[in-house]
Amino acid sequence: MFFINKYLVILMAMLAMPVAAQDKLNIFIATGPTSGVYYPMGGGLADLLTKYVPTLNATAGTTAGSIANLQLMANKKADVSFSMADAGWDAYKGQQKFAAGAVPVRALMVLYPNRMHVVTVEGTGINKFSDLKGKRVSTGAVNSATEVMALRMTEAQGMTFKDFTQERLDPGKSADAIKDKKLDAFFWVGGVPTAAVTELAATPGVKIKLIDHDEGVPGMNKIYGPLYVRDTIPAKTYPGQDQSARIATVWNVLLARADVSDQVAYDIVKTLFERKADMERVHPESRNFDMKYQTNAASVVPFHPGAIKYFAEKGVKVQ
Repeated sequence: MFFINKYLVILMAMLAMPVAAQDKLNIFIATGPTSGVYYPMGGGLADLLTKYVPTLNATAGTTAGSIANLQLMANKKADVSFSMADAGWDAYKGQQKFAAGAVPVRALMVLYPNRMHVVTVEGTGINKFSDLKGKRVSTGAVNSATEVMALRMTEAQGMTFKDFTQERLDPGKSADAIKDKKLDAFFWVGGVPTAAVTELAATPGVKIKLIDHDEGVPGMNKIYGPLYVRDTIPAKTYPGQDQSARIATVWNVLLARADVSDQVAYDIVKTLFERKADMERVHPESRNFDMKYQTNAASVVPFHPGAIKYFAEKGVKVQ
């Protein structure tokens, strides 16, 4: 009888616990390389959701980037992911890298502009895009959206990856390879400033150069649709960067699997906007979180019903 009473007491205590303590939902957020922007931003988001949404326990993990994130979503190994809009569109439509099958994703919000960097240093002989021919060039990590956009830009410039010696490295490893004189240039598509590029630019004896390439934007849009815009990386964004670089930009979006509940989607978007100041302390690109950017043209992928509900409450109509 003693044992029965003992376990009854334990059961009653468990039933008396707050619902939040019993029913925390675990969600996983797929981010990107540790040397990029998705990684710290995703970690910041996970911390805020766990702290301020009583029903959620969020964790974030490093990945190769957008394509890898969307593959994790397809396999139900990630609930939320950071992605470039072009990669998200390919996944949603089931094309290009996702020709084997569409991924059921929906947009939570448009985040910030993702700027293409073509990075080199003085002494490589690279002064314009066509100078990449015959050089050692990293086109981004395997399964990254950087590699997808690098291919599209290279094609728009009348070249292919066969015109140079291709490496497939993330931005941190690319920067290290340049410092070791094992690489001449690398593509990176990310927010500014990106830590790996900053560290390379701040290396003693190194003079960074960002190569103009915005002339390729019309050709990219002709083939793939109006996903890309001409943009600039302002001078002084990185140490020793004396001139602005004319570049291609695509939006970053936060995506969720379509089966994520409306309430969870709503809570994520609400937290990002209401805790924007906290996110800005994680990374300055969070300053771009703005209602004016929440459009179907920027996200490309249709919005999640939970996000639509939040935006409607703020007077913003999306689909």
